[in-house]
Amino acid sequence: MPHLDLDLDVVSLTAALCDIPSVSRDEDAVATAIEDALATLTHLTVTRHGNTVVARTELGRATRVVLAGHIDTVPLTEPPNLPTTRTTRTTVEPAELVGRGTVDMKGGVAVQLRLARQVTDPHVDLTYVFYEGEEIDGEFNGLAHLAADHPDLIAGDFAVLLEPTNGSIEGGCKGTLRADIALLGLAAHSARPWNGHNAIHDAAVVLDRLVAHQAQTVTVDGLEYHEALQAVGISGGIAGNVIPDRCVVTVNYRYAPDKSGADAVAYVRGVFDGFDVQVQDNAPGARPGLDLPAAKAFVEALGVPVGPKEGWTDVARFSALGVPAVNFGPGDPNRAHADDERAPLQQFVDAERAMLRWLA
Repeated sequence: MPHLDLDLDVVSLTAALCDIPSVSRDEDAVATAIEDALATLTHLTVTRHGNTVVARTELGRATRVVLAGHIDTVPLTEPPNLPTTRTTRTTVEPAELVGRGTVDMKGGVAVQLRLARQVTDPHVDLTYVFYEGEEIDGEFNGLAHLAADHPDLIAGDFAVLLEPTNGSIEGGCKGTLRADIALLGLAAHSARPWNGHNAIHDAAVVLDRLVAHQAQTVTVDGLEYHEALQAVGISGGIAGNVIPDRCVVTVNYRYAPDKSGADAVAYVRGVFDGFDVQVQDNAPGARPGLDLPAAKAFVEALGVPVGPKEGWTDVARFSALGVPAVNFGPGDPNRAHADDERAPLQQFVDAERAMLRWLA
């Protein structure tokens, strides 16, 4: 079985983690390596649930902070973009670590492991979560499984998800709702359209409402979240000589974390009043909680830029448990999942140093 040496520097540890392939649903080897490495640290209590590993301090501190990261990756390329390689610094490009997982998100996992090794007497109690199944359907998500089966293991006052943020702090996340707007017509031969009613033509009214829609910018805990309501799909028609009797416009609403899932549904139904709106998926966002003492201390200690998370991440799962959370980690998220996935070596070092300033 692969072995992880937690005394390696954070860049080398990131490379070692990446070099243990762990495509979603095949995380056993890396989970076992993480579990075995953490089991040597006597200041931590280690628990495994499937291929999710949790390590906790039990120091009786007044505050508990959760540090979480997923250990799975998207599939490798062909030929495989592993093992990792390092580039050398040039006059225009920094030295980088190249390979699957270097951005999303084994650099963040390596930072967690380095903290677990070094921080034996933190000013807060710490919970480290290394979870499976983030890159695929939610039914496989290890954090969701813990929330359902062992919520006590991830309870806390504040959480940091070490997803790639290019070295900045991204507070909370927006919610995301997907809905189908169904339009019904009457089928007929396309040579005699007056015998039917074209459902695709009716989609023009839906699209007009989207074009006219003015997206809101909402301030939550001092951060500005830019909402968005967009068409992301349209389907209709069965043949080139048939007037379509059905058309479906799929819309996606990204909403600020001051709204509940029910609020988001009501908003979309209001925009498309008079139409058949069928909600297909709805995942509420997460408030960043930057007004809380633990969050303030985190921001002050790191001293890096702070902004909103404009997408959706697993911080929302913490929010559902009443735990405010932020995103912070090495790597540019724009490079996640790319065939040439890569991250600057210095970002791994800077992320580790920033977290040590906060905890040590």
